[in-house]
Amino acid sequence: MKVQELKHAGLKKWIEDAVALMTPDSVEVCEGTQTEYNHMIMVNIAAGLATPLNAGKLPGCVLFRSDPSDVARVEDRTFISSEKESDAGPTNHWTAPAELKKTMTKLYKGSMKGRTMYVIPFSMGPVGSDIAKIGVEITDSAYVVANMHIMTRVGVKVLDVLGKDGFFVPCYHSVGKPLAEGEKDNGVWPCAPMADKYISHFPETREIWSYGSGYGGNALLGKKCLALRIASVLARDEGWLAEHMLILKLTNPKGDVKYVTGAFPSACGKTNLAMLIPTLPGWKVETVGDDIAWMKFGADGRLYAINPEAGFFGVAPGTNYDSNKNAMESCKKNSIFTNCGLTEDGDIWWEQIGQGAAGQEVIDWKGALRPSPINDKPVKGQEIAHPNARFTAPAKQCPCVAPEWEDPKGVPISAFLFGGRRPSTIPLVNQAKSWTHGVFMGSITGSEVTAAVISDQVGQVRRDPFAMLPFCGYHMGDYFKHWLSLGKKAEAAGKADKLPKIFFVNWFRKDADGKFMWPGYGENSRVLAWVFDRCDNKDNCVETPIGNLPKPGTIEAPKGVSEAVLKELCSVDIEGWKKEIADVRKNHYPKFGDKMPKELYDELDAIEKRLNA
Repeated sequence: MKVQELKHAGLKKWIEDAVALMTPDSVEVCEGTQTEYNHMIMVNIAAGLATPLNAGKLPGCVLFRSDPSDVARVEDRTFISSEKESDAGPTNHWTAPAELKKTMTKLYKGSMKGRTMYVIPFSMGPVGSDIAKIGVEITDSAYVVANMHIMTRVGVKVLDVLGKDGFFVPCYHSVGKPLAEGEKDNGVWPCAPMADKYISHFPETREIWSYGSGYGGNALLGKKCLALRIASVLARDEGWLAEHMLILKLTNPKGDVKYVTGAFPSACGKTNLAMLIPTLPGWKVETVGDDIAWMKFGADGRLYAINPEAGFFGVAPGTNYDSNKNAMESCKKNSIFTNCGLTEDGDIWWEQIGQGAAGQEVIDWKGALRPSPINDKPVKGQEIAHPNARFTAPAKQCPCVAPEWEDPKGVPISAFLFGGRRPSTIPLVNQAKSWTHGVFMGSITGSEVTAAVISDQVGQVRRDPFAMLPFCGYHMGDYFKHWLSLGKKAEAAGKADKLPKIFFVNWFRKDADGKFMWPGYGENSRVLAWVFDRCDNKDNCVETPIGNLPKPGTIEAPKGVSEAVLKELCSVDIEGWKKEIADVRKNHYPKFGDKMPKELYDELDAIEKRLNA
């Protein structure tokens, strides 16, 4: 499609301005077809950037290797450029919008010379859903186009919904590597030096400007940039929630169904939980989403959630048939792998994949030939796959994807789960006493530092409130207020009972010998079953100073876990919690200054009082 054919005057003008600034050799408006996707893959193969994989093992799959400077999100180059610095808050990097746009405009000038500008109209969420939003990304990367085809809904159907004057989030992206006449990439991943990388968000004008990186969430601007940083601002202003949460469908042996969401910081088993295979007989767990949930209130007062994404952008190392069979099945075809190892027989390989690599040699993520490992154990600093190596796979290929994962109405949420990696103090599962208590739980989410480079951090808790610290597009104190305000509105409307119940879970408790007390993975279905029953107010809990914990006997101990251990996992560590409260009061809440809601300090006081009673 040509730019001239577009019906949306504002979109057309925006593209024309970008063409004048970035001076690409040509412009293509993406139509979202399979033919177009195939063409993008072939463009990358012809440029030496993509390697086709063994069609017998991984049909339709390719492997990319990025530049070593461009392998993950670059948090220190990620900006929330609100008009007032105070609105960005202490946990975001801020630069004044006028100054930042001036700097980036200079970088964008001529940045697409020698390249094609691709215009990607995309929908975050099922096309036409009342909960979905539309974005348009301009990019000079065929890698980005291919990934966006998998991760979002792209093309003409999006433009049809956008119409002549619909709202869209404008997203600029350039790898920042213009080509001289006759110059080609020749297999070298295009990106700019680290100092010239910018991933910038302008909350007031709902814009995203990204420059210099071609990787992941820095370049796939529907991912964290729109789906969380800009969407969190839209959600605050419009009265809904844009959260870093998985969405699960749970079905009990009677056939009753409930949907739950869960927010977990990195390395806490979020993807594994999203695709869990339950060990409890008769229970069924299906995936609606593995990473992000957008939730709006329905007329009945319940929160309805959609997964705004259409694919999985999963971390490869550590994923195997034991840890996450469904993820492995999801990426067996039509998938994009980035920064994994390449075996002699054209297969991918990564650390903890479940077996050694085939053949005598393997090509690592930097393109170097290495001896094939006989096992899959990682050697720090000598990894064959980068620790942040990824697979991009269509969600529809997941064996456990729920039939309603693309329902435009969304699914009604019964429970929120929060959790971190905590070897002590936090019980296996704990239900909040109230909405405000639940917001308190979300606000103190974090993981204990167990192997930090700085030795005096070991044993400290690195807080990641709601697992949103890197992704909230405004001040976290105001974010907490937004959550509290939704509870107040529901109460004022007489619909507080329709709000999801809130729980804190912890699969990572350790004993005195440093061994995990709970087996996790599929056995977590036992905790989900308890949560399911609590949503129906079943009498399966005991009230404690920190919340409602499982009544003895209401969670069946899995094999290898004694009743004594289960009792310890479901009890209150009074002294540990006193230290927890003291740490929150001294080291965590003060970070948010006078924007920290008084209600959460009151909750802190109330829990402390109960612990001392």
